[in-house]
Amino acid sequence: MNTFNKEERLCSRKLLDLLFKDGSSFLLYPFRISYHFVDVQNSYPAQVVINAPKKRFKKAVDRNLIKRRIREVYRLQKQKELYPALEGSEQLLIFSIQYVGKKIYEFSFLEKKMEATLKRLVSNIKNDQGN
Repeated sequence: MNTFNKEERLCSRKLLDLLFKDGSSFLLYPFRISYHFVDVQNSYPAQVVINAPKKRFKKAVDRNLIKRRIREVYRLQKQKELYPALEGSEQLLIFSIQYVGKKIYEFSFLEKKMEATLKRLVSNIKNDQGN
Protein backbone atom coordinates (compact mmCIF):
# COMPACT_ATOMS: atom_id res chain seq x y z
CA MET A 1 0.00 0.00 0.00
CA ASN A 2 2.72 2.46 -0.97
CA THR A 3 0.33 5.04 -2.33
CA PHE A 4 -0.33 8.67 -1.57
CA ASN A 5 -4.03 9.30 -2.20
CA LYS A 6 -6.00 12.52 -2.21
CA GLU A 7 -7.57 11.55 1.15
CA GLU A 8 -4.09 11.56 2.73
CA ARG A 9 -3.48 15.18 1.78
CA LEU A 10 -4.53 17.93 4.14
CA CYS A 11 -6.51 20.46 2.08
CA SER A 12 -9.16 21.73 4.50
CA ARG A 13 -8.60 25.39 5.39
CA LYS A 14 -10.39 24.84 8.72
CA LEU A 15 -8.10 21.93 9.68
CA LEU A 16 -5.00 23.83 8.53
CA ASP A 17 -5.92 26.81 10.73
CA LEU A 18 -6.53 24.46 13.65
CA LEU A 19 -3.20 22.70 13.07
CA PHE A 20 -1.13 25.88 13.13
CA LYS A 21 -3.14 27.49 15.95
CA ASP A 22 -3.40 24.58 18.41
CA GLY A 23 -0.83 22.05 17.19
CA SER A 24 2.50 21.03 18.69
CA SER A 25 5.71 21.16 16.70
CA PHE A 26 9.35 20.16 16.67
CA LEU A 27 12.36 20.74 14.43
CA LEU A 28 14.57 17.99 13.09
CA TYR A 29 16.68 19.51 10.35
CA PRO A 30 15.77 19.89 7.46
CA PHE A 31 12.12 19.45 8.51
CA ARG A 32 9.82 21.27 10.90
CA ILE A 33 6.85 19.13 11.90
CA SER A 34 3.60 20.53 13.29
CA TYR A 35 0.99 18.01 14.39
CA HIS A 36 -2.42 17.85 16.01
CA PHE A 37 -5.16 15.26 16.60
CA VAL A 38 -8.75 16.00 15.54
CA ASP A 39 -12.04 14.12 15.89
CA VAL A 40 -12.77 13.64 12.20
CA GLN A 41 -13.64 10.42 10.42
CA ASN A 42 -11.26 9.48 7.61
CA SER A 43 -10.29 6.29 5.82
CA TYR A 44 -6.59 6.98 6.60
CA PRO A 45 -5.09 7.56 10.06
CA ALA A 46 -3.16 10.69 9.02
CA GLN A 47 -3.33 13.67 6.68
CA VAL A 48 -0.27 15.67 5.71
CA VAL A 49 0.58 18.96 4.00
CA ILE A 50 4.07 19.61 2.61
CA ASN A 51 5.59 23.12 2.31
CA ALA A 52 8.75 24.56 0.77
CA PRO A 53 9.48 28.26 1.44
CA LYS A 54 9.22 30.76 -1.40
CA LYS A 55 11.46 33.12 0.55
CA ARG A 56 14.44 30.76 0.37
CA PHE A 57 13.73 29.06 -2.98
CA LYS A 58 12.59 31.73 -5.42
CA LYS A 59 12.11 29.42 -8.41
CA ALA A 60 8.96 27.30 -8.47
CA VAL A 61 10.98 24.54 -10.13
CA ASP A 62 13.16 24.24 -7.02
CA ARG A 63 10.19 24.28 -4.62
CA ASN A 64 8.40 21.64 -6.68
CA LEU A 65 11.50 19.43 -6.73
CA ILE A 66 11.80 19.64 -2.95
CA LYS A 67 8.10 18.90 -2.42
CA ARG A 68 8.20 16.02 -4.89
CA ARG A 69 11.16 14.43 -3.09
CA ILE A 70 9.57 14.88 0.34
CA ARG A 71 6.28 13.40 -0.89
CA GLU A 72 8.07 10.37 -2.30
CA VAL A 73 10.12 9.83 0.87
CA TYR A 74 6.98 10.12 3.01
CA ARG A 75 5.06 7.75 0.71
CA LEU A 76 7.75 5.09 1.09
CA GLN A 77 8.21 5.45 4.87
CA LYS A 78 4.72 6.06 6.27
CA GLN A 79 3.66 2.40 6.15
CA LYS A 80 6.50 1.10 8.31
CA GLU A 81 7.09 4.06 10.62
CA LEU A 82 3.90 6.05 11.13
CA TYR A 83 0.78 4.00 10.43
CA PRO A 84 1.51 1.09 12.85
CA ALA A 85 1.72 3.60 15.74
CA LEU A 86 -1.61 5.18 14.76
CA GLU A 87 -3.48 1.89 14.40
CA GLY A 88 -6.56 1.69 16.59
CA SER A 89 -6.67 5.44 17.17
CA GLU A 90 -10.12 6.99 16.85
CA GLN A 91 -8.70 10.42 16.02
CA LEU A 92 -7.15 11.71 12.81
CA LEU A 93 -3.55 12.93 12.95
CA ILE A 94 -3.07 16.06 10.89
CA PHE A 95 0.47 17.28 10.39
CA SER A 96 2.65 19.46 8.21
CA ILE A 97 6.14 18.84 6.93
CA GLN A 98 7.82 22.18 6.40
CA TYR A 99 11.18 22.18 4.65
CA VAL A 100 13.60 24.49 6.47
CA GLY A 101 16.82 23.38 4.75
CA LYS A 102 19.07 25.96 3.15
CA LYS A 103 19.79 23.92 0.02
CA ILE A 104 18.27 21.14 -2.06
CA TYR A 105 19.41 17.80 -0.64
CA GLU A 106 19.71 14.44 -2.34
CA PHE A 107 16.94 11.87 -2.05
CA SER A 108 19.03 9.49 0.11
CA PHE A 109 19.71 12.24 2.70
CA LEU A 110 16.01 13.16 2.84
CA GLU A 111 15.12 9.47 3.21
CA LYS A 112 17.30 9.07 6.32
CA LYS A 113 16.03 12.31 7.81
CA MET A 114 12.36 11.45 7.16
CA GLU A 115 12.81 8.10 8.91
CA ALA A 116 14.25 9.85 11.98
CA THR A 117 11.54 12.52 11.81
CA LEU A 118 8.68 10.00 11.69
CA LYS A 119 10.20 8.06 14.62
CA ARG A 120 10.38 11.27 16.62
CA LEU A 121 6.80 12.13 15.68
CA VAL A 122 5.63 8.72 16.89
CA SER A 123 7.51 9.10 20.18
CA ASN A 124 6.08 12.62 20.68
CA ILE A 125 2.57 11.30 20.01
CA LYS A 126 3.03 8.50 22.55
CA ASN A 127 4.36 10.97 25.14
CA ASP A 128 1.44 13.35 24.52
CA GLN A 129 -1.13 10.56 24.84
CA GLY A 130 0.59 9.17 27.93
CA ASN A 131 0.21 12.46 29.81
